[in-house]
Amino acid sequence: MSEPLAKRAYTQIIEMIFSGELKVGDALQEAKLGERLDMSRTPVREAIDRIKVEGLAVKSGRFLRVRLLTSAEVEEIFLLRRELEVYSARTALKLPREQIVSMRARIESLLQTGPSIGDEHWQVDEAFHGMLTASTHNQTLISTVNDLRLRTCIFDHTRVRGRFLKGNQEHLHILDALVAGQEDQVMELMAQHIDNAKGAILERLAGFGVSGSLS
Repeated sequence: MSEPLAKRAYTQIIEMIFSGELKVGDALQEAKLGERLDMSRTPVREAIDRIKVEGLAVKSGRFLRVRLLTSAEVEEIFLLRRELEVYSARTALKLPREQIVSMRARIESLLQTGPSIGDEHWQVDEAFHGMLTASTHNQTLISTVNDLRLRTCIFDHTRVRGRFLKGNQEHLHILDALVAGQEDQVMELMAQHIDNAKGAILERLAGFGVSGSLS
């Protein structure tokens, strides 16, 4: 019963952070947030735990307090993602053609319905990147990429305008290159995809005046 409430609490708290209602340094107190969200403390606690995992809260004194990823952290995350996911894209050339075509159809369907249907956008994005990393059969690489993606998952299509269409089009181009067996093109397109995602997030962070130093 608490899972949907925890998800709603998470979404609302994140919106409060990005709207400025909760500012960097503000304490994330279960009781007060529960009152503001008209929820019990349990789903709020679960939401705060998730926010901490994603790097948007840090322990200071008795409380977890709001923080934002810095530009330096984003650069570090995407430096690793670029290396690991370009490698994954190259190994994905050995995937069955039917699997690639099926993923393409799923992305095309998402583009037709739009980004506002539940969690479908995140699920499709996760499935695309997961398909490529799974092709390496390297569990350390797979879990590392998953962890890195989690660190920036708050920057979805609702907070980084324009990435829904562009990101999915980039996915389709990568899949087309995979079907065609174009190794150099696959690697180049994946590198561009990662760089474009990083650039969009850095631009969004610039709107908050976030510095490159760790906080």
